[in-house]
Amino acid sequence: MSTPNPHALVSTQWLEENLNDQHVRIIDATYHLPHSDRDAYEEYTYRHIPGASYFPIDEIADTTVLLPHMMPDSKKFKHAVDAMGIGPESHVVVYDGNGGYMAAARVWWMFRAFGHDKVSVLDGGLLKWGREKRPLEHVEPILPPAHFTPKVREGYVCNKEQMIENVNSDHCQVVDARSEGRFAGIDHEPRPTERKGHIPGAINLPFTRLMDPSKDFTFRSTDEIKAAFNDAGIDFSKPIVTSCGSGVTACVLTLAMYMIGQEHNTVYDGSWAEWGNDKEVPIVS
Repeated sequence: MSTPNPHALVSTQWLEENLNDQHVRIIDATYHLPHSDRDAYEEYTYRHIPGASYFPIDEIADTTVLLPHMMPDSKKFKHAVDAMGIGPESHVVVYDGNGGYMAAARVWWMFRAFGHDKVSVLDGGLLKWGREKRPLEHVEPILPPAHFTPKVREGYVCNKEQMIENVNSDHCQVVDARSEGRFAGIDHEPRPTERKGHIPGAINLPFTRLMDPSKDFTFRSTDEIKAAFNDAGIDFSKPIVTSCGSGVTACVLTLAMYMIGQEHNTVYDGSWAEWGNDKEVPIVS
């Protein structure tokens, strides 16, 4: 796939060929929605890509707030990734069990937000890797601790107060990654909120439109991704904030935009989990 940022993704073949590279560090970021009745860590202990460390997004997070998997501070992030053997020279490859999207994109975005650009998502994730019968293991790796140095970048995270201001100013385009039904306030929210609908002025682009389900949910071509954003009416001349249910699949949109050369975008971390539970903010339903 021709892309301005080809390092954003790596293939299953590339990763297998580089499993023994001392600079490659692999992360299993598999995450399941609350209603799924599945335990991502337990699944990790059954099988994962050799050398992969598990990254629990609900724990490597700001757990002082009630919202799920909010961005942690730099100290907590550093402590977690140091233990995974990730240092400044590491090439981090993130995957998940959902085909390479969802929480893999979230963790990719977190590393970039903390100043680490040597990070890629495994295209097709564990789903493609397994179907190709590539090696798996169940033993958790013991990696030498490293010394990651976080460098917090401004403009990567947006909070509710900034989103309220944006409703009034219309400075940024808000692009919502949820399904059409959830965006319209018709379908059930997997994380129940007081209200359903979307932020006024938001544009809907379901993240699944950027994937090819017939090819293990690998990303579509650069041209197809550009067409999806154009068809949704997104204007790249304006700043963009991505949103979703809880700040996870919003990062899929952010990753896709990075792949086509649109690198400076913000994620509304609280997303609908926060906005939909505030009776004082405006919604469209």
